[in-house]
Amino acid sequence: MRNLLTATALAGLMALPAHATGLDIEIAGEANGTVHIDLFEDVAPQHVERIAKLAADGAYDDVYFHRVIEGFMAQTGDVEFAKVGGNMARAGTGGSDLPDLPAEFSDRPFERGTVGMARAANPDSANSQFFIMFAPGPFLNGDYTVVGQVTEGMEVIDAIKRGQGQSGAVTGEPDRMVKVTVTD
Repeated sequence: MRNLLTATALAGLMALPAHATGLDIEIAGEANGTVHIDLFEDVAPQHVERIAKLAADGAYDDVYFHRVIEGFMAQTGDVEFAKVGGNMARAGTGGSDLPDLPAEFSDRPFERGTVGMARAANPDSANSQFFIMFAPGPFLNGDYTVVGQVTEGMEVIDAIKRGQGQSGAVTGEPDRMVKVTVTD
């Protein structure tokens, strides 16, 4: 059964720019600088719309990179728990107050700089969290939704504070997205 959007959520979606073609992410911590991501509206329209809405609403501002695995990826976007002042013990388990999204798998490969949507075991469970690849991850191809590609600032992504152990949980003060802006 499909989740229905509330009138408030629908009104917020209608306020988005007609073509949200990218994101500028200002990052602070061990990494400092701005990253530009081109969003693939033609590949994953619902996921791009969700990311653009959350960015336009300021939901991604001050959200930590809570899971960062050397040689693999940096994950962020838990707007429920991984915000400055949030419950970091639960980081990575939260999402937005909007319904989960159905998978939009494509033939786009997970390469260095690819942006994908994080999800639980259920392929239709992506919500607000996303990850950026440090290196190719062909084992993700066709099983995770590709939403974009870093086109500027990959050196900033490379400098993000790494997590510990197999889970990549970041201890201490993780790097964060200070401000996320939708570009057209």
